[in-house]
Amino acid sequence: MMKHLFVLIICGLCLATPLSAQSNKLIKELENKRGTLQRQIAETESLLKNTKKDVGSQLNSLAVLTGQIEERKRYILAMNNDVELIDRELKSVEQQLGALRRDLREKKKKYESSVQYLYKNKSIEEKLMFIFSAKDLSQTYRRLRYVREYATYQRIQGEEIVKKQEQVTAKRNELKQVKAAKVTLLNDRESEKAKLEAQEKDKRTLVTNLQKMQKGLQQEISKKRREANQLNARIDKLIAEEIERARKRAEEEARQEARREAEARKKTEGGARPSAKETKGGKRDDSEAERASTGARKKAEPLESYSMSKADRELSSSFINNRGRLPMPISGAYIITSRYGEYAVEGLRNVKLDNKGIDIQGKPGAQARALFDGKVAAVFQLNGLFNILIRHGNYISVYCNLSSASVKSGDMVSTKQNIGQVFSDGSDNGRTVLHFQLRREKEKLNPEPWLNR
Repeated sequence: MMKHLFVLIICGLCLATPLSAQSNKLIKELENKRGTLQRQIAETESLLKNTKKDVGSQLNSLAVLTGQIEERKRYILAMNNDVELIDRELKSVEQQLGALRRDLREKKKKYESSVQYLYKNKSIEEKLMFIFSAKDLSQTYRRLRYVREYATYQRIQGEEIVKKQEQVTAKRNELKQVKAAKVTLLNDRESEKAKLEAQEKDKRTLVTNLQKMQKGLQQEISKKRREANQLNARIDKLIAEEIERARKRAEEEARQEARREAEARKKTEGGARPSAKETKGGKRDDSEAERASTGARKKAEPLESYSMSKADRELSSSFINNRGRLPMPISGAYIITSRYGEYAVEGLRNVKLDNKGIDIQGKPGAQARALFDGKVAAVFQLNGLFNILIRHGNYISVYCNLSSASVKSGDMVSTKQNIGQVFSDGSDNGRTVLHFQLRREKEKLNPEPWLNR
């Protein structure tokens, strides 16, 4: 019996078990997230290839390069966060391994004591003497049960040692895996830092070239500003019209609700005996409905409370709940080349950009996609290009610089539905840029916090 137990223990020491699911899952999740960012950067590398030397093209190249640098910085930041997570996981695994080893030592010590005891009382005669030397039958039964239970206890102790050894082996393998993941990650981070440094050097060179063309640069900026102002004025006008239509829909809904309430009251009070004053000319019921309607109109006056119908309010609520999870409004690989708000271009004096949305550059053939479920509020052309407004309750998404539109005003659209093709500029190496805006009624919002990137 002792021989078999020792063989069982030795076999247990040699067993190899799979990695801990928890650490393995964490490493896989981190690798998947970094992989998405890495693919995004790799797929947009081709957007940087521009051999044209005119001011406009150079300015566009600077925007793309700046966007690439921001993406790479974001990637390196993600790597830094992953290193911290892996360090914490390493510490946790080392602590778990230490606890398992201490537990294993304790179990081995107990098992050793039980083996020594069993060795001293190994013969059948000694066991029988222990049983039959009892004072009475009850004690004999208890001693017999004790002998049996001790044998069972010893067997269980041996099995627990085998299991604990398996856990120690698995935890040791897990520790090796986490350490290997950290080494790989640190090497990748150094590689990305080198690429970032090279890109920043290219950016400085590009800025130096643009500084030499200051006059042409100012003219190009002024041209872009005029085009942006013209586009934003048209968008503002269409949004104001859409807000007015929404207000009228809400007022009509309020009037209908008031009419239904008046009719319900009339039916409820119909059984009551009318006075002469109430029945004179039958005017009581008409005035009641009129007063209810007037009250509804008064309630409908504040735009903040009744600018939306019930359906619009529900859609707005759903839209808000998806903040940070909304899809990118362009298909395929992309890079954000101009961000929201007013900002100075680093390295260029007196060059300020003011973007009411964001500019997203994709590859030729890229499609504009609906950000969320909604209704097409307007489709219009400006300078030969299409622009689309989609209403999501009291939020409005705006898609500009399209060569074609596949929806029309009044159409219902769903999330990620293609709504038109983004214009590719053949005179500028097929540059494909979607200008995207997000509004809450007339208020301009920064779209980036709403997007899932």
